[in-house]
Amino acid sequence: MSKKSDHYALLSLRRDASSEEIRRAYYDAARRLHPDKTDSARDYELFLEIQEAYQVLADLKKRAKYDASLPPEPAEGDLIRQNILYSRQEVTRTREPQLIYVLLEYSAAVDESSPSAPPLNLCLVLDRSTSMRGKSMDVVKATAIQLLRRLRPEDTLSIVTFSDRAETIIPATENIELKKLEARIQMLQTSGGTEIFQGLESGYNEVLRGLKESCAAPTRQVNHIILLTDGRTYGDEERCLELARKAAEDGIGISGLGIGNEWNDDFLDKLASLTGGSSLYVSRPQDIQHILLEKFNNLSQVYAKESTLEFKLSEGVDLRYAFRLQPEAGLLPVESPLRLGPILKDSDLKILMELILQPPGDQTEIVSLLEGELKASVPTQPYSLPPIRINLVRPVSNSSGLQTPPEEILQALSHLTLYRLQEQACLEVAAGDYTKASQRLQRLAIHLIEQGERGLARTALLEAENIQRKYEFTEEGKKQIKYGTRALLLPGQKESPA
Repeated sequence: MSKKSDHYALLSLRRDASSEEIRRAYYDAARRLHPDKTDSARDYELFLEIQEAYQVLADLKKRAKYDASLPPEPAEGDLIRQNILYSRQEVTRTREPQLIYVLLEYSAAVDESSPSAPPLNLCLVLDRSTSMRGKSMDVVKATAIQLLRRLRPEDTLSIVTFSDRAETIIPATENIELKKLEARIQMLQTSGGTEIFQGLESGYNEVLRGLKESCAAPTRQVNHIILLTDGRTYGDEERCLELARKAAEDGIGISGLGIGNEWNDDFLDKLASLTGGSSLYVSRPQDIQHILLEKFNNLSQVYAKESTLEFKLSEGVDLRYAFRLQPEAGLLPVESPLRLGPILKDSDLKILMELILQPPGDQTEIVSLLEGELKASVPTQPYSLPPIRINLVRPVSNSSGLQTPPEEILQALSHLTLYRLQEQACLEVAAGDYTKASQRLQRLAIHLIEQGERGLARTALLEAENIQRKYEFTEEGKKQIKYGTRALLLPGQKESPA
């Protein structure tokens, strides 16, 4: 049964959902997709399907008859395994706020008989502004041709280029004629400035076209945009972010590759995080090929897509920080829903959360931190995946003894501390506290040397000196430190000397 014909999946509900949960899910979806809010034909079709689903599930007799026609619902853990680790085994009864780290781990329940990877519906959105002239554009063209040659018959690829206007070089299509399309890529020339929204909007439309024209069911595809740029866009950032929010609602991920030092890393981080995608730093043109192909390979290994954590914090609890450790490291927003990105076949999805708990009451025995559900889609399965419930709780104790966190949390924190040191330094520079920022980078350099990261430590020391003299980061140094410390969070990753 496809997700489109599954009323529960359409409303992102479990089959044991209450009448109130069904009503709330329907009104939330209907409000978002109502024809008064959008003129999209695709949204209107979905709106009609949601109405039909609600009419069935809201009627007890119709729901019972419908439930009897469904295949067995997979149990929690049949498709995705969940593991939760806490930094504290118990909360201390104290008058002070307490810091608690929670590591959420999700892995694919796969074996050798598991189906192959789902079809890709991928769009490359390539910056061809004048600054891309030379080595960068040559490598981009060669890599795009390599991707074409790696496609399977069921995959869909489109390529959009942009400068101050966008052009679709290869429309979303299947069973492509390689030689003809390779020639189109080879003819690409650089010109003009950088207006990212033009390219992003065209790429979004091509992915939607791929959804309509694919032989595969839309719910079975991995839909993704890879944006590659070396420059800053001006005046259209908010339009780009709004488009990213829309893409997330449509199940389309966005990842960004920034080349060189002139692009806006904060903007690209936010753009990607809104969809569960990632942003990557390409320091040299010759690295484009490796990073882009690695991104393609990760998308080819997707097991579950559109992983989203919807949650509600308990009273007296604040989520201060959320970070995806793997498969691709990245800072996450701290509001619900959290777009977590895909779960790969060969790499767990790991999320580290930092929570602040206010003092528990004198009679409290168990503290609830957070309640929620993880929602995801497993494209290779014929049935929908029920939401995975999450209930974070800790017992309360009068003991104030030392509690040693699990080794996995300790390791994650040891590397995350390095990333957060550079975050704080950036905030201090922005606030004009240059001495404090310089001292923080010096401390970062000491920690990096202790971990054998001498090249990155040298960059941190140079930036500390530059801040003292010129009251700012260099663009190159800032990106090297930011993405270098982020890369240390990934398993087996080492930063090459700067």
